[in-house]
This record gives sequence, structure tokens and C-alpha cells, in this order.
Amino acid sequence: MSPHTVDAYTRDLALLDAYAAAISRDVKHLGAEDVRACVAETHRRGLSAKSVQRKLSAWRSYFQWLLKNAVIAANPAAGIRGPKAARKLPQVLDVDEAVQLVTVDTCEPLGVRDRAMMELFYSSGLRVSELCSLRWSSLDAEAGLVTVLGKGSKERVVPVGSHALQALSDLKAASAPNDGNAFIFSGRQGAALTTRAVQKRVRALSLRQGIFKRVHPHLLRHSFASHVLESSGDLRAVQELLGHADISTTQIYTHLDFQHLSKVYDEAHPRAKRKPAQK
Repeated sequence: MSPHTVDAYTRDLALLDAYAAAISRDVKHLGAEDVRACVAETHRRGLSAKSVQRKLSAWRSYFQWLLKNAVIAANPAAGIRGPKAARKLPQVLDVDEAVQLVTVDTCEPLGVRDRAMMELFYSSGLRVSELCSLRWSSLDAEAGLVTVLGKGSKERVVPVGSHALQALSDLKAASAPNDGNAFIFSGRQGAALTTRAVQKRVRALSLRQGIFKRVHPHLLRHSFASHVLESSGDLRAVQELLGHADISTTQIYTHLDFQHLSKVYDEAHPRAKRKPAQK
């Protein structure tokens, strides 16, 4: 697991341990009603339904581990469901906004690097962690492909568009990396840029480029997926490009596409809009 996952699960189990201590129980002696009460209390504190679901998943896995090792006789979290999370559609940029955003002035300080970064985000739909970990050896410029290390340390190969390839070529010429193992987007002393640094930079660039939506790296990933799906209609291909293990995760973009079609219909069809009710 990634360090972020380990840290999150550690906090989840610490919360369960604290709850058990508050009711003078050992975690190994918690029953189904205790776990259900802990879920309810956590939700009442204002945690989102998704956060509560993740905590419950961590507890369920932990109890399953105790069961497997014969520490407990049954998993008290096995039949408990978390609160239902409302599924929000992600915001996306339209094509003109995306082009406006990635067209960074390369004459500005760090402009060559920033242009390559934004072009690659939109060209290949990368997660911010994937972009930060890229090395020059991952890029096959001749074939127009980049090898990405995604979630769960799973590798996938994704295409890189011509504009992104040109921007990366300009960056390589400007940075003159010592070897192929150097990070493509590096900070001081050749270390990889942190995800936080990239997030802040994307936000600053979006304001400079005149995009006043809440822009972040994942918004470019959403925009990439939505635009490819609108043009191709191939959900399975979009799943592979994004590196989603389950196609149900990718299906949210079909709703975005439907929203786009509905908007076009409402604006174009002469009888699409309802007339106001007569008094």
C-alpha cells in the first residue's frame, strides 16, 4: 500500500481503538451493536458518508484479520453498512477552457516546465502522483507513449498527444537531464516535485490564464476523460486510459456526456424548452 493509504488506515483503526476505550472495552470484544454505534457517532460528528464508509471498510478488514488468526469468533462489522453517499458529478472544463488553460506562455519563468506539465495532464489524463513520479526513461517520444505507475503499483501505458510531446521536447532541451532516470518534473537538487507543489502551481496558472473555476490536477483528468468519451463513445477505452480497476468508476463520465447532450438538445431543439405557464 502507498504511505497515504497506510496513514489513513492507521487513523481509522486509532479511532476504533479510542471508541472502544471510551466504552471500557477491548477492541477484540466489540460486538456488532458497538460497531454500528461507532459508525453512527462518527457520522454525527460531520464526517462525509464516503469517509465513514472508508473507516468501516478498514474496521471490517481488521476484524477479518483477527478472525483469520483465531483472535475473535466472528467479524462484528461484516453485516454493517455505512451511510449512503450521494454521487456528485465531477466538474469539467469545456474544450476551449482546457486549451486556454494549457497554453502557458513559455517566456515566463518556469514557463517551459509549466507548459509541459499542463499539456501532459490534459493529454494523458494522469493523476498528480503519477505525473510527479515520471522519469525521462518512462517516455517513449518516438512512439508517443508514456509508462505510468498508477494506484496499487500497477503500470499502464498511455498515449501522449503531439502538443504534449513538443512541450516535453522543449523541456528536455531546456533542462538537459543527466540521465534517463532523472525526474521529468523536478524541483531543487533534482528531486521530484511534490503533489502539493504541483496542485498549488496548477491553481496559480489557472488564475493567470483567466480560468476562474476551482482548477486542480484532477479536474484536468476529469476533462480528459469527458472529452475523449464525448468524441469516441468508447467507455472501455477510457477505463483503460484512466487505469480504473472497475468500469463502474468510469461510468460517471457517461452521465457527464448525457448532460452535454441534454444541453445541446435544450439549446438547439425548437420545442425543447417549456413555455412559461400562463396565468
